[in-house]
Amino acid sequence: MLQVLQHQKSGEILVADVPPPICPQRGILVQNYFSVISSGTERTSVETAKSSLIERAKRQPEQVRTVIDNLKKEGLTSTINKVFSRLDSYKTFGYSSAGVVIESKSEHFSPGDKVACAGAGYATHSEIVAIPQNLACKIPQGVSFESAAFTTIGSIALQGIRQANPRLGEYVAVIGLGLIGLITVQLLKANGCLVAGLDVREDNFELARAFGCNFVGISSTELIPNLMAFTNGMGFDSVIITASTSSNEPTELALKIARKKGRVIVVGAVGMNIPRSPFYEKEIEFTIACSYGPGRYDKNYEEYGIDYPYAYVRWTENRNMQAFLELIRDGKIDVSKLITHKFPIEQADKAYAILSKPDEKYIAILLEYPQTQKEIAKVVPSLATKVKKGKIKLGFIGAGNFAQFNILPVLKNLDVEFHTVSTATPTNAVSVAKHFGFKYSTTDSLEIIHNPEIDVIFIASRHNTHAQFVIESIKYGKPVFVEKPLCIAVEELKQIEEEYYKNPVPLMVGFNRRFSKPFQTIKQLLSNRTQPIAMHYRVNAGFIPSDHWIQKPELGGGRIIGEVCHFVDTMMYLTDSHPKTVYAESLSHQLENTTIDDTTAITIKFEDGSIGVIEYFANGNKNLEKEYFEVFSEGTSIVLNNFENLSIYTNNGVKKKKFDGSKGHREEIEETVISFSQGKSPLDFSGIKIVTLTTFAIVESLRSGKKIYIKDML
Repeated sequence: MLQVLQHQKSGEILVADVPPPICPQRGILVQNYFSVISSGTERTSVETAKSSLIERAKRQPEQVRTVIDNLKKEGLTSTINKVFSRLDSYKTFGYSSAGVVIESKSEHFSPGDKVACAGAGYATHSEIVAIPQNLACKIPQGVSFESAAFTTIGSIALQGIRQANPRLGEYVAVIGLGLIGLITVQLLKANGCLVAGLDVREDNFELARAFGCNFVGISSTELIPNLMAFTNGMGFDSVIITASTSSNEPTELALKIARKKGRVIVVGAVGMNIPRSPFYEKEIEFTIACSYGPGRYDKNYEEYGIDYPYAYVRWTENRNMQAFLELIRDGKIDVSKLITHKFPIEQADKAYAILSKPDEKYIAILLEYPQTQKEIAKVVPSLATKVKKGKIKLGFIGAGNFAQFNILPVLKNLDVEFHTVSTATPTNAVSVAKHFGFKYSTTDSLEIIHNPEIDVIFIASRHNTHAQFVIESIKYGKPVFVEKPLCIAVEELKQIEEEYYKNPVPLMVGFNRRFSKPFQTIKQLLSNRTQPIAMHYRVNAGFIPSDHWIQKPELGGGRIIGEVCHFVDTMMYLTDSHPKTVYAESLSHQLENTTIDDTTAITIKFEDGSIGVIEYFANGNKNLEKEYFEVFSEGTSIVLNNFENLSIYTNNGVKKKKFDGSKGHREEIEETVISFSQGKSPLDFSGIKIVTLTTFAIVESLRSGKKIYIKDML
């Protein structure tokens, strides 16, 4: 399918042939008919991407801070690699479109339904889009696809008005008469308000008058006497700022023309260096409207489809969308007069060229898509160059940040052929394919496993997909590497075990720490021991909010299953013994947006008599190193600090070793490729199984408050 992309480094806009998305759970797949270019948001993105790196840094100081934090944590080389990897990727545009449902996994929609779609990253400028159910609504009879494509933008304007809460007959000023401003004017007139429209340019004054503006003028302090006269000297009940500028002038003007105890609502992106005096003197209520409405930026609502109760949250973003469509249906809103340009998707570059022309007059620019369904291939050639032949052909499923920074760079230097990569979004699939040299890209992961040309499968997708892809790879007899965890439920483990013993292909899980040089050094130092050992592993894990996917039991399995497996495996490696029992307790607290598993103390007894304590803490300071390990054995104490400094305490004193901080990812991947080429795995399945069962036992101990025997988990 065709999709509008922007290369992050060069700023080039292109229409690329990318694989279509997969229909999401509790969502729909929609064939777009029209989408609207958001002139303000997308013009800013185009200008930013075409500027120099120094100019970008000035415009995006928060990203500079992220780079600095990463530099402190991971060092110069890793940070540079991350920055340039992200620059060599593609960005999507668009968040407001309309089309027809072609596949549904939602009880609210059926194939053939006409729908309006919302959401950055969802309702993109592409022929087919995957939309969660709360970001789509049905188009009423009589509303065209062209008009329905404005629904998201209209909802932004509507949410600003809901924040203003205007009453019949109130005076309202709208600062900024662009696309959202002109829609805001119409909505206010439908609400019975007296409206003044202000802008720094006169281009849209005539249209504003046609939409019912009672007063229009140049946005300037010189106009204040006229504006006060318009309101009979009292000032405006509400001022809605829909302008897009870094200047503080719209905000200052709004404060000056608002009445005492009036309301100022910011909808556009404007400067907000707010002076105190007008607030103090007028007791002004200042509000920022959150995009389309309640639910925006809430993953439970947008991504997982969990609605808010109608009685308690009357106007969610989805209900705002429905209301806007009904206003179009009833003739209260006319968006057709806002359309100044229309281009077929193939000519999207011409549409974006208009945004870069300062003298070009435009309001709404529409992209149009073919309105007849066609067969679209799911695997498409990547933008990469051709790869060499005769090597192990690799299929890669899932390519988020971890895979791109820790797995793929290592594989790229090995004797393998990057055949096909699959990710959840078409854009990421294309970006990864180009950057790492994959021959093909797709969004259908099973297609990779079923492809007879592909020899080996690597899996780095979300945790809840691991079991399915591992089982399918085993069935097709393909060696499979899966980034931890192996699976997230006991039943999944049983299914994997059943398939594995039917067809024991090489199977590897990404327990990388045992392959690191520091832990291999520790293993060597303990090689002559005759007694059990005592171990302590403290992890400064860092905070992850409870609405993150990894915290969802059905998606990530939680952090114990998702990450503590690393530390269990490391202890198994050092003891050469399996865990026998576990007991875990978590911090008692009442903090919102935090899960009980995040701050946990775990005690493990091993079959050889060794003990291990894992302290997994999420309530620490990020400036403290993440991992700290101690082991005590027959008069020797060994301390490892964050894979960088190893101290060995013996009767002869203290010996210190330094390492580069790497956690064994490179060595793990290299060993995996070598082993797979020989028809074996670096780890035996029984050990992988026990590590996985141990994490399940830890979770069970936290829930029950009891010591858990690993054998009881089988």
